[in-house]
Amino acid sequence: MNVHKNARLTPLGRAVMVCRIDDEGWSVKRAAYASGVSVRTAHRWLARHRLGGERRLHDRSSAPRRRPRRVCEERIAQIERLRRERMTGPVIARMLGMARSTVGLVLRRLGLGKLKHLEPKLTTIRYERGRPGEMIHLDIKKLGRFEVVGHRVTGDRRKGESRGAGYDFLHVCVDDASRLAYTEVLPSERKEDTTAFLERALAWLARHGVGVERVMTDNGSAYRSKLFAEALRAAGLRHIRTRPYTPRTNGKAERFIQTSLREWAYARPYASSADRNRAIGPRTNSYNLTRPHAGIAGLTPWARVNNLLGNDS
Repeated sequence: MNVHKNARLTPLGRAVMVCRIDDEGWSVKRAAYASGVSVRTAHRWLARHRLGGERRLHDRSSAPRRRPRRVCEERIAQIERLRRERMTGPVIARMLGMARSTVGLVLRRLGLGKLKHLEPKLTTIRYERGRPGEMIHLDIKKLGRFEVVGHRVTGDRRKGESRGAGYDFLHVCVDDASRLAYTEVLPSERKEDTTAFLERALAWLARHGVGVERVMTDNGSAYRSKLFAEALRAAGLRHIRTRPYTPRTNGKAERFIQTSLREWAYARPYASSADRNRAIGPRTNSYNLTRPHAGIAGLTPWARVNNLLGNDS
């Protein structure tokens, strides 16, 4: 039971009060004073107690006992049937001659306030490759450039905005098995920058003993370009694309980007976007070397790589 924050009596307090009156012989006035309530309140709870019942000292529902204008069950069933035919609330209200607000209330009570709730909830399928480099995930996040502190810090969109400053693009590469990450902030997401990032990421992983076999990306134009395909072919890599409009397929990269935004891009106020971009290197190093990762049993990505590769260090 939710007790009001200013309530003087809880069910236990009410029981103590009526026990003092009925069992210990206190007067109603004295018991009310000891409990910090009015004599009228004490009489009310005493009367309810003497009526009996399991919940006699609990608050009653504030809902009215009679609701003559309540929507009948037959009409509720009609609303649900029409909703499951993917009709909108206003259309249902017009068809049934009801107020839109009433239909909206019924739909929310049925848990069908949004059309997406008609779709069955997808089962979460988790997977993890068995060895480093078996598959890497690539993704890009667009970030606005700025020369002064923006509204995320000041809270005022009218002041300190860097309008027309353009964008920076965070390119990320995450190994599926170990979560080892490589990042760069580049001036574009065009095929030239995207392909060059891939080549540098592959070289960086190779220096750490990770040979890549597959690359997963979304369906961005740069990832579908001939230049990117040629780079994959030259490296002998298989390209796997996510299903359209299904970012969760590339979930490890998506999750890494969310973590980066929280712990790097928006973690503290930066004087400028250039200042922010310089911080991505140390942040990625910390992620790889010292930050425990819940998805790999609390290990750091670097420790996970060494465990999977059988290295001592």
